[in-house]
Amino acid sequence: MIDILKIVSETDNYNFHSHTQFCDGRAPMETMVNAAIGEGFRHWGFSPHSPIPIESPCNMKRDDTDAYLNEVQRLRDIYGDRINLYAGMEIDYLCPEWGPANSYFHDLQLDYRIGSVHFVPGGDDFVDVDGKPESFIKKMELYFDNDIRYVVNAYYDNLCAMIDAGGFDIVGHLDKIGYNASCFSPGIEEEAWYRSRVNEAIDLVINRNLIAELNTKAWHTASRLFPKECFLPRLTASGVPVIVSSDAHFPDRVNAGRKEGLTLLNSIITSNKR
Repeated sequence: MIDILKIVSETDNYNFHSHTQFCDGRAPMETMVNAAIGEGFRHWGFSPHSPIPIESPCNMKRDDTDAYLNEVQRLRDIYGDRINLYAGMEIDYLCPEWGPANSYFHDLQLDYRIGSVHFVPGGDDFVDVDGKPESFIKKMELYFDNDIRYVVNAYYDNLCAMIDAGGFDIVGHLDKIGYNASCFSPGIEEEAWYRSRVNEAIDLVINRNLIAELNTKAWHTASRLFPKECFLPRLTASGVPVIVSSDAHFPDRVNAGRKEGLTLLNSIITSNKR
């Protein structure tokens, strides 16, 4: 395991959330490494979407884990004098039987683990609710009878269960459902019941001494961060370490939104100290 907080305390030139050919990334790992070096990164973490026991075009195959770890080592051998490379994984929580706490993931030689929720139960299936808004809206009718409150509650139920079970280091894009939920039902994130669910998850993050990710993936397309700006003061004031990662799927987006995210985070931390 690596000391993420030590790295973050020493430099802003890090990123611990990225995707490549082993899941739904759009470029080979080596291409992403060269893009990261070009942007001045000194620390770069790969975090493919974990294997899951259902069909998913976005998740890596279980049979590919050795190839992934071997590729990280190959790239370290080539680029190790220019950038520090880490083998992470973004592990999906589906249910108590499958999530970051599953022993399978602890047998993998990973440097760190991100715990994230992308799926919620929909009938007899697990449905990915993390895609583009237009896809999400279609799924709302197809799987959920347009019951947005059910979907949001199912997301936060899974998020809280995942945090409670543990087995990971970083909480990925804590309130990611908020964006699609807002596209389907504008204003939902301002409703008291919704904010209560987010704060319930934040309570658990605080109590479990986890690292929270400030995910900047959607900044340039939707002017949105995860978690939403309004929740950051509570996280930082409570002593939760927050790291800024771009969730890059393309080489030209390795640093997307991170400058804005870092500026906002530092401003909030400074305000907390006054």
